[in-house]
Amino acid sequence: MNNQHSLSKEKISILLLEGVHDSGEALFRKNGYNNIKTLKGAIDEKALIEALQDVRILGIRSRTSITKDVLEKALSNIPQKQPKLLAIGCFCIGTNQVDLSACRKWGIPVFNAPHSNTRSVAELVMAETVMLLRKLGECNQNMHKGQWIKSASGCYEVRGKTLGIIGYGHIGSQVSILAESFGMKVIFHDITTQLPMGNATQVEDLDELLENSDAITLHVPEDQGTQNLVNETFLSKMKQGSVIINASRGTVVDIEALEKSLKSDHIGGAAIDVFPIEPAKNGMPFSSPLQGIPNVILSPHIGGSTSEAQKNISLEVCQKLIQYSDIGSSMGSVNFPSITLPTQSNSHRLLHVHQNNPGILGAINQVLAESKTNIMGQYLQTFDDIGYVVIDVNQAHDTDLRKKLLEIPGTIRCRILY
Repeated sequence: MNNQHSLSKEKISILLLEGVHDSGEALFRKNGYNNIKTLKGAIDEKALIEALQDVRILGIRSRTSITKDVLEKALSNIPQKQPKLLAIGCFCIGTNQVDLSACRKWGIPVFNAPHSNTRSVAELVMAETVMLLRKLGECNQNMHKGQWIKSASGCYEVRGKTLGIIGYGHIGSQVSILAESFGMKVIFHDITTQLPMGNATQVEDLDELLENSDAITLHVPEDQGTQNLVNETFLSKMKQGSVIINASRGTVVDIEALEKSLKSDHIGGAAIDVFPIEPAKNGMPFSSPLQGIPNVILSPHIGGSTSEAQKNISLEVCQKLIQYSDIGSSMGSVNFPSITLPTQSNSHRLLHVHQNNPGILGAINQVLAESKTNIMGQYLQTFDDIGYVVIDVNQAHDTDLRKKLLEIPGTIRCRILY
């Protein structure tokens, strides 16, 4: 195959927004990618739409929204519907800022970093557990006001207390380990059966957890089942004087209901790191009904904001993006059929993304057969609506092969590597 069919790394433009840690850019450059532009902040929708028409790889954090409308405006006028955008990297845990289904329909895998900041969030949760049970937030406010109020009333050690964890995934289980090292008893609730870490105990009934926990921490995703999970009914079932921590998603807690419960002294304290509506950038005004309430700790979505976490997130996401760009491996994508691929020598690799309709794989193989192309390896994974097939072929074959594959009905996109 002529080299003109392969895209050189110099032509793969990369845009990293919102101050992605520079370790990611360094990793790209180490792997031969030098067409990189980085910006410290997000860009407005108009600029984003313009950028997506030319960018091959996009990196974002939580402030950039990739909606169906943005994708349609940016990509719908591309010749042959073959957009330049190859992949999107979310340099964070969540991907709710991206319309994953819309990206999949354009053949664009989305990658994130579900593991890299777990320790940072877990440490913050434990720090806030201690602070709330010792009323350190309230003491700090009094001292800054010039008020010396020394009292042990309502202040407790965490040792011997029960921590209730809702959502026992990567972060929840890390919190569990740290809590036990503090001498706490740990119980947890999850929608699926999980293997407990240490001496933690899973409880099937959420009410049992609410009634028996001295502190509750939330580690659930954002979906219809978790929206306003912490509402007036939830709070009323919590143990009198217990505290609650949310470092998961802002929509999980009904802030007005929490305000009411705190002011009635049923809930003894709260630490909130995420909010239903957050300012788009630093320096913008922030307002919450929880401001000014004693023993409430408010932080600006900093659960994973440590130098170590940001570096690890950047490296994890960039490595996934490089693997997809270099060899077509989609392992770790949150919206795309997952294929782990070996590297091949003395061959070319075809990447074919298509609607998951009956007969498409047969049509692909028919094109290859008619082109007298020797298949050296074939890998296929599908979702209900999309299929991803990777084919290693010998070097001697029809140079119009890509064009013929694109003409197959149901084809979304086709790339040729090496």
